[in-house]
Amino acid sequence: MKVLLDECTPRAVKKLLPQYNISTVQELGWSGLKNGELLTAADDKFDVFITTDKNLRHQQNLTKYKLTVILLPSNSVPAVKTVIPQTEAALITIQAGDFIEILPPIV
Repeated sequence: MKVLLDECTPRAVKKLLPQYNISTVQELGWSGLKNGELLTAADDKFDVFITTDKNLRHQQNLTKYKLTVILLPSNSVPAVKTVIPQTEAALITIQAGDFIEILPPIV
């Protein structure tokens, strides 16, 4: 499974999920691409797009992509660390084209 981390998503996710083939937008030289261009570029090359952009699903028609989109609750590394178990569970059960919002833990 190939995973792409959005520009706004902490790169720490890559280290926290070492069992996955994860690339970052920055590593690919795709920094600065608008969401539609980025999703189009990633659609044939990746299975999953992980983002913290809460507006993405309202600004883009995600149904035209086969990418699964996982929305993390924050771009804060400590917050992301708390949802890694949920993210791993989502990665195991996803279907092409899914949109999965990971919610922050209730404290």
